[in-house]
Amino acid sequence: MLNFHKEHKNLVLTAGGVFIALSTLIAILPAFQMQGTEPIPDEKPLTAHEEEGLRVYVSENCMACHTQQVRNIEMDNVWGSRPSIPSDYFYSKKRLDVWRQSPSTLGSERTGPDLTNIGARQPSEDWHLLHLYNPRAVVSASVMPSYPWLFKEVDSSYMPTDAKVVAVPKAYFNKPGKKIIASYDALRLVDYLKYLKQTELPGDNVNDFIPALKKIEAARSEDGTQSLDGANLYAQVCAACHQGTGKDIVGAFPSLVGSSIVNDENSEKLIRVVLQGYDARTDYGVMPPFGDQLTDAEIAAILTHERSSWGNDAAPVTEEDVAKIRQYLEMELNK
Repeated sequence: MLNFHKEHKNLVLTAGGVFIALSTLIAILPAFQMQGTEPIPDEKPLTAHEEEGLRVYVSENCMACHTQQVRNIEMDNVWGSRPSIPSDYFYSKKRLDVWRQSPSTLGSERTGPDLTNIGARQPSEDWHLLHLYNPRAVVSASVMPSYPWLFKEVDSSYMPTDAKVVAVPKAYFNKPGKKIIASYDALRLVDYLKYLKQTELPGDNVNDFIPALKKIEAARSEDGTQSLDGANLYAQVCAACHQGTGKDIVGAFPSLVGSSIVNDENSEKLIRVVLQGYDARTDYGVMPPFGDQLTDAEIAAILTHERSSWGNDAAPVTEEDVAKIRQYLEMELNK
């Protein structure tokens, strides 16, 4: 029987043995297992710009408040289409070089939302830049700090030709003759954030969120089609820019309330805007295209919600309406 009170040598050796065993189990063995991780077949490696953005992400310590890992529990199903797997981090977790370990990006706290799929949830470069410049400009209750050092204030008359102007509302920047432009680091950081998209697993090999799957099955109608909640889809996809109330962020994103495009009897232009994106070439930010991210049924549900909310009173948009415009745009593209 070991006597740790009198035989200090046994105490030290036992403590050392436990430390080595735990280190091997918790750190060394998982590290060796990770070396054998393979990328998902369709996963794209980071470009040079995205890799630079990863360095900015690490240097600004973004992982202190944001995670990049979706767990297999119901409360996480809003952040991605499936739970995260080791292969999701194949490219972003590579070693920096021979001497330096891979950067720490996963985080352990969600003071801010999980970013696993932020590139798909929010593909707008203009939104990300405005959010970095002043988060309250797009999310009024945000506790995220501003990053003004990633931007420059310049004279409108002497602005560089290749400068990326940030559409900042007057409530947050109102200096006549001055503009806010994004620095190189800000643009690279946004490149990295837009890269963060969950890659689809081959062969539908998806470990579904069980509670979420039950809800989807319960929402199916008798003919087998899925009932889509336009208000919920709008909240997930559109509200970040157009607000839950459909109102504008002055100088950044236009209002949907009373909009002539939203309320037009002919919904073709509205559908085109969502499928192709829109650049008004004004002080408003550029709207990215959503044709590759949303199905015809999802777009129809969202637009029907927009055309019947906040005092808008226009006819619903059908899945067939969207499919027709999508097919026409594809024909135009292939000419």
